Amino acid sequence: MHTAVKQMDYYVPSDVIYEKFSEEPMAVFLDSSLHNELGGYSIIGLHPYLVLKEMNQVLYVNGESKEETFEQYMESYLKEHAEVNETKLPLISGGIGYLTYDYGRKFEKIPSRHTATQVDIPDALFCFYEHYIIEDINDKRIYLSAKGETEASGLSLYHLEMLLEEKLTFSRRESPKAEKYEKKEHNPTGTYIARYGKEEYIQAVEDVIRYIVEGDIYVCNMTQQLRILSPKHPYEVFKYLRVHNPSPFGGFFNYDTFQIVSASPERFIRVKEGVAETRPIKGTRKRGITEEEDNILKEELRNSEKDKSELLMIVDLERNDLNRVCEPGSVQVVDNFALETYATLYHLVSTVRGKLREDVTVMELLRASFPGGSITGAPKIRAMEIIDQLEGDRRGLYTGTIGYCSLDGNCDFNIVIRTAVYQNGEYHLGVGGGITYESDTEFEYEEILQKAKAIFEAAAVVQEKDDEYGTN
Repeated sequence: MHTAVKQMDYYVPSDVIYEKFSEEPMAVFLDSSLHNELGGYSIIGLHPYLVLKEMNQVLYVNGESKEETFEQYMESYLKEHAEVNETKLPLISGGIGYLTYDYGRKFEKIPSRHTATQVDIPDALFCFYEHYIIEDINDKRIYLSAKGETEASGLSLYHLEMLLEEKLTFSRRESPKAEKYEKKEHNPTGTYIARYGKEEYIQAVEDVIRYIVEGDIYVCNMTQQLRILSPKHPYEVFKYLRVHNPSPFGGFFNYDTFQIVSASPERFIRVKEGVAETRPIKGTRKRGITEEEDNILKEELRNSEKDKSELLMIVDLERNDLNRVCEPGSVQVVDNFALETYATLYHLVSTVRGKLREDVTVMELLRASFPGGSITGAPKIRAMEIIDQLEGDRRGLYTGTIGYCSLDGNCDFNIVIRTAVYQNGEYHLGVGGGITYESDTEFEYEEILQKAKAIFEAAAVVQEKDDEYGTN
């Protein structure tokens, strides 16, 4: 079976297209709204023919329970349905989905003391789509692909083309521009509820530092969960974020009982032409109000020994993870301590690459490296044990990973940060930061609020104090 691909003779930005499909069941949008070297393509997935879910360690395939595990099914499916992608496009056939942080704990056989989560979502969810709409952002071109699972691929592609023109309702020779989602003056409504108050969070950070002093760990990512109460529809939150806080690894995911809104700046793992790449982020400063303040904050981050040592420890962990599955001697740090600029924050980032061994599959790579070291700590297993002890909830999707597996053997996954899950009228958002011996507890607390700022603003939140869990 051969996937059919066609380049359209008109250009429409992918966000304009997805607007027409955003209410369709299971429609997803991998959105590179920050147009840089990381975000060359955006991908829309429509009409899943295969839905894989793992809940309570039970795999469901199109709703039917199976004896095998999620990763076993994924591994065999990707192998049995492998096909060559003869285009330059990153994905024309394959699956898009996520793995929660809690799913990743089983890779390292780490139990949890927490029995419940704040949101009811599968631990793993992947959909293989009949249709993909791919935007080449740099060349301003739109491509359609059809897998041919529901009908012959050529006919399926034709039906997608007709559906797209019907949805867009314009002449094929026109090229409408993306809708501008302007930042308007408004009266925000809603509030957020934090799992920890300030004193509790600072105490948890102090406990992490004690573990570091005692030699259990070198660095640990300490996080907490926020519930955002807001009347805003999640797709409106997404549209606001992609304009005012663009990211290379964001997206919107319209699942059956919940939605995901993501503006992640961090790549977890990518495989392209046999090369694995990970880009851990460690070190954060807020953006300044003036250019002078901006420059001061950038230099402060560049010269921060705490942030550089934290990133260096995580880079060492990521190198070790990749060395488990890459050819000996191939793993290298190709860009260390790079400063990246985002709408509200600056980050320090490093890039680690290695040549995958030919016998290694994408699922084996994920088993070797997930969860990402930047959101666990080092050593990873002990850090994850301490995380479960000190944090008040399971993390759920937060610090998990969202992305795609292509049937040609490539993949690209983010780290789930700057991301909210919407369910039953509430947004659930995780925030956190890396803790080292040099950490200042007050600064760490202020940093997590800064990281939540973009989604607070997008959901139009008013921060209120003295609620049932404690806020600030």
